[in-house]
Amino acid sequence: MHYSYLIVGAGLFGSVFAYEMEKKGKTSIVIDKRNHIAGNIYTKKIDDINVHEYGAHIFHTSNKEIWNYVSQFAEFNHYINSPVAIYKDELYNLPFSMNTFSKMWNIKTPAEAKKKIQEQIEELKIEEPKNLEEQALKLVGKDIYEKLVKGYTEKQWGRSCTELPSFIIKRLPVRFTFDNNYFNDPYQGIPKGGYTKIVEKLLQRTKVVLEREFKSYVDLSKKVTQDGDTFDTLIYTGAIDEYYDYQLGALEYRSVRFETCLLDDCDNFQGNAVVNYTERDIPYTRIIEHKHFEFGQGNSTVISKEYPTEWKLGDEPYYPVNDDKNTKLFQNYIELAKEESDVLFGGRLGQYQYFDMDKTIESALKMVRSLE
Repeated sequence: MHYSYLIVGAGLFGSVFAYEMEKKGKTSIVIDKRNHIAGNIYTKKIDDINVHEYGAHIFHTSNKEIWNYVSQFAEFNHYINSPVAIYKDELYNLPFSMNTFSKMWNIKTPAEAKKKIQEQIEELKIEEPKNLEEQALKLVGKDIYEKLVKGYTEKQWGRSCTELPSFIIKRLPVRFTFDNNYFNDPYQGIPKGGYTKIVEKLLQRTKVVLEREFKSYVDLSKKVTQDGDTFDTLIYTGAIDEYYDYQLGALEYRSVRFETCLLDDCDNFQGNAVVNYTERDIPYTRIIEHKHFEFGQGNSTVISKEYPTEWKLGDEPYYPVNDDKNTKLFQNYIELAKEESDVLFGGRLGQYQYFDMDKTIESALKMVRSLE
C-alpha cells in the first residue's frame, strides 16, 4: 500500500501525529524497533499491577487544551506526585517545603525557614557561581544542598557537583507552605489501566510494524519498505544524529538501568510511589513502587530501582546533555535537516530535548498544524 507518512517510532509523538493525520484523511504506517508500542511510556501488567517499564511517568500540565485532549483516550485518577527523600536515617518530603524545613531544623513558620536559608546563603559569600555546587548553595544553603541535592545530582550525572556547570540548576523549587504536591500544574493524574492503552487508541486505525530497524527496513531513496509499502514523507522520532550515521559526531546522553522485581510476599514495600535516595554511596537514585500510582490493593507489589549510567552508542538514550558543546552539535544537525525535503524530525530524540508528556503532545500537534 501507499501511505502519506512513514513514522519511525511508536511513542507518544508519533502516535499523536498518526492519529491527527488520520482524522485529516492522511494515512500512516508506524514502525518501531521495540516489540511493543508506546515508547518510553509503555506500561505492562505484572501480577495485575501496571508497571512503568521505562521509569515513572506522571501526567501533569497547565494547558487545559492538552488535558482535554489526552482525556479523550483515558480516564485519569486523582494521583498527586508527593515523593519523599531518604538521607541516611532521615526522611524528608519533596519538593522543598515547610514539611521539609520543619523536619530539618525543627521550625514551624515560613519566616523561620526563610531566615535559616538566608543565613546559610550569606555565610557562604558566593558571588558568581563557578559550578553546580556553588549555584545550588547560593539558592538553598548548605543543609538542603548536602542532604537532598548533592548526592542525588552526582549520581544522576555521574560526576562531582564541582565538575558540573552551574546552568544545570537554574533554580530549585522552594515552597514556604505545607504542600507536598511536587507539581504546580492544575491538571495531574495517572491514566487508569496504564499509558499503553492511550497509545493503542491513538493507533487503532494505523498500520503498526514492530521489531523493525529503520535503516534495514526502509529504502529511503525509493521511499519503500521491505514489505513493499511506499510513502511520501518520513516522520523520524529516533535520534537525529543516528539518522545521519553520526557524520558530525554523536550527541551525548545519560542513560538509566532499571531493576524491577515482583515482591509476592509483600503488599506494601515503601508506602509511597516515589522514594528518592540522596546519598552518593547508594547506587540507585530512587525506588518506584508502581501500585501506589493507581492506589492498588492486593497481597503483592512491584518495585523498580533506577540506576543512572554512563551512555555509549548502542545504549538507550534517556536524558540529553544539553550543554554548549552538544547544543552546537545539534544545531549543526538541524542545518543538515533543513536540506531534507520530505523528512521531519520530532520527539525527544529527534529534537534532542527532554519533553514532559504534555509538551510531547503539544509538539506533535504543532507539527500537524504546520502541515495544514
